[in-house]
Amino acid sequence: MTRILAYRFSAFGDVAMTMPVFREFLEQNPDVEIVMVSRKNFESLFADIPNVIFHGIDLDEYKGFLGIRRLGKELLRQYQPDFIADLHDVIRSKILDKIYVRKGLKVYKINKGKEEKEKLTDVWDLDKIQLKKTVERYADVFRDMGFKVELSHQLRPKSNQKSGIGFAPFAQHKGKMLPLEKSFELVKILAQKHTIYFFGGGKKETETLESWEQQIPNTQSLAGKLTLSEELNKISELEVMISMDSANMHLASIVGTRCVSIWGATHPYAGFLGFGQSEDDVVQINDLTCRPCSVFGDKECYRGDWACLEEISVQKIIDKI
Repeated sequence: MTRILAYRFSAFGDVAMTMPVFREFLEQNPDVEIVMVSRKNFESLFADIPNVIFHGIDLDEYKGFLGIRRLGKELLRQYQPDFIADLHDVIRSKILDKIYVRKGLKVYKINKGKEEKEKLTDVWDLDKIQLKKTVERYADVFRDMGFKVELSHQLRPKSNQKSGIGFAPFAQHKGKMLPLEKSFELVKILAQKHTIYFFGGGKKETETLESWEQQIPNTQSLAGKLTLSEELNKISELEVMISMDSANMHLASIVGTRCVSIWGATHPYAGFLGFGQSEDDVVQINDLTCRPCSVFGDKECYRGDWACLEEISVQKIIDKI
């Protein structure tokens, strides 16, 4: 059995995107085992994949260079891997890479395509093209090791009983989030015919969604009430998920639920569309030449009016659904 030690510590959506890649890679290479090192609370993402050993850590316990060095030694002692897959390529993972290279191990790391992404998000560059999908960038790491892996880019529904619509109106950055008054209006219309389940996390989001639940009949807020594995189960039973370009889109991909995704400052061209999700289910303003202005949605609006989100009509989203 060949053992690969892989690591990716954040962000939640990016870690979630590794799951379908691992699943298909290991199906095609049954004599391989992956040890996935990530944050403890992401464990449920990998629960259904045989041949994945999840090693959850609390990063606060491994602070600074010495902490990372200690982590590196612990992982080496415990797992004795044949290959190293750095799926993150940040300072923390670079330190681990150096430790393993010194020990004579072969380290393979993700090519994030930074230059291409800088060009894509240059508002003066009008020649926008689809870049390699992030899931293919993950798969390339295993291909570089000499393994064969063909990704299907197909959803695999986990549940056959589907009812209700999920809605996750929040995202980490303003550039990725439909204005809340539009989201509220969308829910009011959809809830006339469908049961709507709200997803979110954190105190502020939970409070907002609970107040919506009180104001709009036929809605239920699940924010702050479910464990990650319960949340994945619930998403698997939905007819459709509505999400921003955020982690919930990737959770829908993991359990094979179609997702209508809403994009503002970011764009599927950067490669972050959920695994198996269709371009046809994307809602975005196509004729804004300044899009995408950001890979992660964390920049201020270049125009100052957030047209990429303000101009999305509620009707456009309803038509997709």
